[in-house]
Amino acid sequence: MELIQILLPLRDNEGAAFPEHLLAEVLRELSDRFGGSTAFTRSPAEGVWQSEGAKHHDDIIVVEVMAAALDRCWWKAYRETLEKRFRQKELIVRSQTIEVI
Repeated sequence: MELIQILLPLRDNEGAAFPEHLLAEVLRELSDRFGGSTAFTRSPAEGVWQSEGAKHHDDIIVVEVMAAALDRCWWKAYRETLEKRFRQKELIVRSQTIEVI
């Protein structure tokens, strides 16, 4: 079993909050494909990173799904779709093999 997590920013690069329908659309798409999805929205996580000599900050939420297998091609294409939708240079989509107990 695979646990796939998407780290989504809450604001665009100018600091404006993304419309709530963008997250709802992601949850619907993932639920339709995988039978369910979870978004951790109560306390945004903080991301800090260095790029081109500058420090950057994002408030993010984590969206996750479980899948029987990892379809790398589909996830790469979906990540690219989300990068365009959320106007990001790069989004993190990560997977982890898990055992459901």
